[in-house]
Amino acid sequence: MQDLPFQPQGFRSCAKNVGIRDNTLDFTVIASDVPASAAAMFTQSRFCGPTIIVNREYVANGRLQAFVINSKNANVATGKQGLANVRETAQLVANELHIVPEDVLVSSTGVIGRQLPMEKIRAGIQGISKELQVDHLEQAALAIMTTDTRPKMRSCKIGNAALVGIAKGVGMIEPNMATMLSYFVTDARIAPDVLKRCLKEAVDRSYNMVSVDTDTSTSDTVAIMANGLAGEVDLDEFRHALQTMTIELAKEIARDGEGATKLIEVTVDQASSFAQAKRVAKSIVNSPLVKTAIFGADPNWGRIAMAIGKCEEQTEIVPEKISISFGDLLVYQGYPLEEDKLDQLEAYLHNPDVLVSVSLGLGDAQATVWGCDLSYEYVRINGEYTT
Repeated sequence: MQDLPFQPQGFRSCAKNVGIRDNTLDFTVIASDVPASAAAMFTQSRFCGPTIIVNREYVANGRLQAFVINSKNANVATGKQGLANVRETAQLVANELHIVPEDVLVSSTGVIGRQLPMEKIRAGIQGISKELQVDHLEQAALAIMTTDTRPKMRSCKIGNAALVGIAKGVGMIEPNMATMLSYFVTDARIAPDVLKRCLKEAVDRSYNMVSVDTDTSTSDTVAIMANGLAGEVDLDEFRHALQTMTIELAKEIARDGEGATKLIEVTVDQASSFAQAKRVAKSIVNSPLVKTAIFGADPNWGRIAMAIGKCEEQTEIVPEKISISFGDLLVYQGYPLEEDKLDQLEAYLHNPDVLVSVSLGLGDAQATVWGCDLSYEYVRINGEYTT
């Protein structure tokens, strides 16, 4: 497992098994020694979990002091009891840390429709303040995983401050204004309103540009705490670092998609707007026919043309202005190119990273999205998910 060479001061964490489902890590707390500026974004799902309802309320004042995450159980579709369990979890952790429950953001991920085993969670929280350790965030990245095959984490320095990001998610992935689950901590001093703008800007260019299977989770959450212990940093450098980190984590999520064998990156340029470029790119990366062709290294580039054509509301788009490339291999430019390029394309599609480029010939806007191929293993994983 990779390590995190840079970790911010004033944060402690604990990862443990509380027995939610098996003997793997399934519960983690990440706490700041002092109240921190905070921002968060959440799923737009109309079937969101009770953690989303409570967290929107708690983070509204731009302050948090702890993240609490359990895996293996999503606590979604659990009614009033599920909502009460979120508030109780926040209260129990707050009591241990001697802070207010409104400064605790609680997240859950896993199977939908099952009540949390609160007797196990209560026992796991008891005495947890003594278990918190510094420079222990790698274990937190492990504890939030469900069907992930590996933890996803990054760290960097911005002046005297450090920034760490962790994420999970490989299925039920097409975020809308949030991500699967992702958390950032930094000791930079940043005001809550500025932090919120930085987070939204980063999410819009990263997590909202990734898709594994077109399904938006009921529990999507991305949150950040900035405790200020390292002082102020150059804001442009921080914005760039956060956006770079979220893009890297988004690509890791796509690369580790359930059953995935290949990362697919689609860039659409020469569009009339960013929205148009994103619409076309998402249509391509979400197409089951495109994804299966890439899985099987089938040089059927016509499926890219099909996916572009599905965007029927984009009436400016005309085939004669479009070009389609795989890596450096141009396969269509208003007309199909030489047949002998199919062998080259088939060879290219055996690469672990497949880059698709589409130029619409309409303007100067562009967008890049990330996804993965669709394999037999995806069907097996999701056909047996709860069994």
